[in-house]
Amino acid sequence: MTGLAAGPMSGAMNLEADIALALRLADAAGDAIRPWFRTAMEPDRKGDSTPVTQADRAAEEAMRRLLKAECPRDTVIGEEFGSTPGNSGRSWVLDPIDGTAGFLAGRPMFGTLIALVVEGWPVLGVIDQPILKERWLGVSGKPTTLNGQPVRTRLCRELADATLATTGPHYFDDHDGGHFMGLAAKTDHRRMVMGGDCYNYAMLASGHLDVVCEAGLKLHDWAALVPVVEGAGGTMCDWNGDPLHAGSDGHVLALGDPARLEDVIEALACGH
Repeated sequence: MTGLAAGPMSGAMNLEADIALALRLADAAGDAIRPWFRTAMEPDRKGDSTPVTQADRAAEEAMRRLLKAECPRDTVIGEEFGSTPGNSGRSWVLDPIDGTAGFLAGRPMFGTLIALVVEGWPVLGVIDQPILKERWLGVSGKPTTLNGQPVRTRLCRELADATLATTGPHYFDDHDGGHFMGLAAKTDHRRMVMGGDCYNYAMLASGHLDVVCEAGLKLHDWAALVPVVEGAGGTMCDWNGDPLHAGSDGHVLALGDPARLEDVIEALACGH
């Protein structure tokens, strides 16, 4: 995201300390999640009918305890416990288990998402898969790493060759679903990937997917993904091609090869 770092990060971020804290948050969440994986549990249903488990709550509580102790002036926004306001201009955005349905199915393709958002712009992101022990770290202005080793997105010379991923068609309403299918028709639909939640973005950052397209996402769903994808050479934006910020409407695109952005936007616009 061009221009993201210079303003918000200046004087507002002790880079190494914030990275170290983000990694400790991921450790704490993973320790809370692993004992529940592939156990018999009955999820509760939230107001939007999505499932939530003891593991989701325990992981977010563990991260919140650390943040309260170490940076009490920062805002904390979590999927399970809402927003705790601060006055520093900084927000930690937490999704303890992105992909709870997959977690409940015993599939290790969910992830813990941790983002630091400064003045509305995500500047640090972690995607942590605590079962496979895979951790992607993205920081504005620095290369993305997987378990400490740099990763890169891959080139995609033609949209027709692109592998497209989304969590599932049922997450689109009829209007957005029509536009998504317009994009799908222009990609290699024989290799289209369904399911995966945040893990799709990690795979894109590591060079295994080309495009991820979703709608209806909230800040905790995508904030951590932006630094990871962009630090690996990709780009993230809304369906109009505009950079993602705290006020974005939840229509999210990730591309491994930014050169295909105009093609993707055009294909979405042609869908109906």
